[in-house]
Amino acid sequence: MRIAVAGGTGAIGQHVVREARARGHEPVVLARSEGVDLTTGSGLEDRLVDVATVVDVTNIASQSRTKATAFFETVTRTLQEAERRAGVGHHLALSIVGIDRVSMGYYQAKLAQEHVVESGPVPCTILRATQFYEFVEQALRFAAIGPVSLVPRFPDQPVAAADVAATLLDQVESGPSGRVPDLAGPAVLDLLDLARRVNAAKGLGRRIVPVRMPGRAGRAMRAGGLLPDSDGPRGATTFDEWLAG
Repeated sequence: MRIAVAGGTGAIGQHVVREARARGHEPVVLARSEGVDLTTGSGLEDRLVDVATVVDVTNIASQSRTKATAFFETVTRTLQEAERRAGVGHHLALSIVGIDRVSMGYYQAKLAQEHVVESGPVPCTILRATQFYEFVEQALRFAAIGPVSLVPRFPDQPVAAADVAATLLDQVESGPSGRVPDLAGPAVLDLLDLARRVNAAKGLGRRIVPVRMPGRAGRAMRAGGLLPDSDGPRGATTFDEWLAG
């Protein structure tokens, strides 16, 4: 099967491309480095020839609700319109567990993206996943002051990016399924503890200071708002296995 991966050069996209090849599919990367602008559609049409499914794992490094919403809505509509013209039969979008319970700007933008996907002209699947293990090291840089990293404490059930890619390919092979059960990792863990373990294992030398996230979003996260609230697929890779890899 010919599968286009929007954001195929990114952290999760590279795993999706590798998993597609491992299963005997033909991945097509949709990214600026491949001459494709997903906000304008430039270069997109030629890359969708004979594509059966588009997997959208694009991302934007912004916590602004306005900026992130504009990005996700524009990219989704651009993709869907090009897919409609090319006869693509399946649009698969990766989203995040808990975005309807934690009122942060980026999460609200992902929720807006889901609405565009569901109302679009191409049969769709939406898979929500918990935070990736790879996010932990990013958290050490997110609120950093010199050698100090401010890290919030909240329960999470993170998952390896490679396990996310495998589940996305399962959905590709299953065909359009609408909103499917949430994907999470094998265990509920604490972000602060994970940050300390990554810091020690990788010798990053950060001084980690726990912080309490304020407001309604902080309360929701501490109450388990980013945990799956129903049964669904669970990644097989433990945090210890990922950290040792």
